[in-house]
Amino acid sequence: MNERLQFVVVTGMSGAGKTVAMQSFEDLGFFCVDNMPPALLPKFWELIKENGKISKVALVVDLRSRGFYDQILTMLAGEDDQHIKTDVVFLDATDEELVARYKETRRAHPLAMDGRVADGVRKERELLAPIKSEAQIVIDTSNMTPRELRSDIFGHFSTNKTIPKFHVEVVSFGYKYGSPIDADIIMDVRFLPNPFYVAELKNKIGTDQAVYDYVMNQPATEKFYNDYLKLLMDIMPGYQKEGKSNLTIAIGCTGGQHRSVAIAERLAKDLSEKYVTNISHRDANKRKETVNRS
Repeated sequence: MNERLQFVVVTGMSGAGKTVAMQSFEDLGFFCVDNMPPALLPKFWELIKENGKISKVALVVDLRSRGFYDQILTMLAGEDDQHIKTDVVFLDATDEELVARYKETRRAHPLAMDGRVADGVRKERELLAPIKSEAQIVIDTSNMTPRELRSDIFGHFSTNKTIPKFHVEVVSFGYKYGSPIDADIIMDVRFLPNPFYVAELKNKIGTDQAVYDYVMNQPATEKFYNDYLKLLMDIMPGYQKEGKSNLTIAIGCTGGQHRSVAIAERLAKDLSEKYVTNISHRDANKRKETVNRS
């Protein structure tokens, strides 16, 4: 390993937030593994060291593989501290909160499949007490939202290089081909006059200046666009505050070639003045592809 490897063991009480924690480590660029079979650990560790390109690893260990925990620590004890930095993160919560979370999800506790959740929580706490005492970082998630847990983990493990930057994806599409499944916000611009019915514009798309000008020069366009841009600028800080790292805004018209493309182009340009913004036109060339195939 050419650079110091950052190795994080994520463990703790069932229901305390390990899934959110692992998603946070993934966003920070860690190579994440959830409950690896113990027999695979030596081979996995050799591959990490031989690879040389993986500098951050996060491994979840819970009561399903609690014997695995001792094996990991034994393995790490033999490593040179100059080449590896190890942290054990233990996620905890009060018994009352853990029981409430299990009740909310209607799941049985792994240590009390046929009994009371509270009994399972008690048994698990006893089993994990030695691990908790050895952890470098203990996080009580009792009164935390997922966003707050994510923020706490970022506070411990992020650097300026690893903090995910909020960015915006603007995509145009045609309703005749279906809405994008990954869109957070969808705006329908089919109320604007359609360049498709203008002979000289029919076979062009919204990135062509003539089509763009036609869409933007419609009386309804300017007020709509300014109001919509203001709305987006007003609400996007809220998405950031809630912990979203990216926001996908989809603009749709009938075929996805004219109106949606033009509006998306202008929107991406304006949003890019404040946010990292990418643009794509999902269906802009589909009609051309259909004509070519026929």
